[in-house]
Amino acid sequence: MRTWDRRYGLGPSRHTDGRHRRYGPSDIGRLELMQQALLRGCSTAEAARYALDRMPKRDTPPVPVDRSRRQARQAPPPHTSVRVDTPDGAVLLPAEEDQSAGHSRLARRLSTAALAMDSRAVQRILTETIESAGVLTGWEEVVAPVLSALGTHRRGGVVPAGGAEVEHLLGEAVLSALIRSTPPPAEPRNHRPVLLGQVPEERDGLPLYAFAAGLAERGIHAQLFGNPLPPDVLAVAVRRSSPAAVVLWARRPGADPRLFARVSRGRQRGRLFACGPGWDPAALPAKVELLGDLRAAVDRVEYVLLGGSRTE
Repeated sequence: MRTWDRRYGLGPSRHTDGRHRRYGPSDIGRLELMQQALLRGCSTAEAARYALDRMPKRDTPPVPVDRSRRQARQAPPPHTSVRVDTPDGAVLLPAEEDQSAGHSRLARRLSTAALAMDSRAVQRILTETIESAGVLTGWEEVVAPVLSALGTHRRGGVVPAGGAEVEHLLGEAVLSALIRSTPPPAEPRNHRPVLLGQVPEERDGLPLYAFAAGLAERGIHAQLFGNPLPPDVLAVAVRRSSPAAVVLWARRPGADPRLFARVSRGRQRGRLFACGPGWDPAALPAKVELLGDLRAAVDRVEYVLLGGSRTE
């Protein structure tokens, strides 16, 4: 807040004796407007300019203008109208006429909301992302980059931008959004399910939920085991489900390819796929196909099961 005061003039209107600062109702109103603009994807300078334009105060120092954005005279409007009640009256943040907010802006809004620990905003932005871009595009261009940027995948010594609380909040919100986006197809296009599982000891199952949601968008039913199963339990699940395909996800390096021999014993006749960066392509059995990124993986499974997409 002191930085915002020095840079943008958003500090308190009055100062008390000593080091204390007294924020009045109007000062708080400006900060609330700035927060709303930040959650909508504005830069700090744009959000400050927007708050001061809406609720001017006397002797406000000019807000520095980024030379690359000299033409941006006010903060970009939000995707939907938001009413902010301030002591000086209600202010309406107007809705965008152009509904095609860029994916980079959605990612910026999502990361800002997560760092602010605003769980409602996080859920709202995730829902908006999936509805506007679809699960696969939303995952690739918004969700996954934010997860990486905030350091929620802390493997390899990456120092997270947020703390553990940000990791848990965002992870749970993404999981909830993906589950909501995976309703069982009323009339699935596949007669036998696609079984999605993880290798033992794997702890990053969010991509697998995105995989299941991507299949559901195409009317393909998947049986997902979100928690890693012991090899014997996974083998029993495969035998009893009789799936058309088995996809095993691994992010951690060194996934054991012998797991496929365990699950393919008996009468299992479905296709076998490995997915994720944890697999060594050279070590996989000949009958196991290594899938590419998430979109390519969904495309490939759809093609193998059904011979092409619904649009072909």
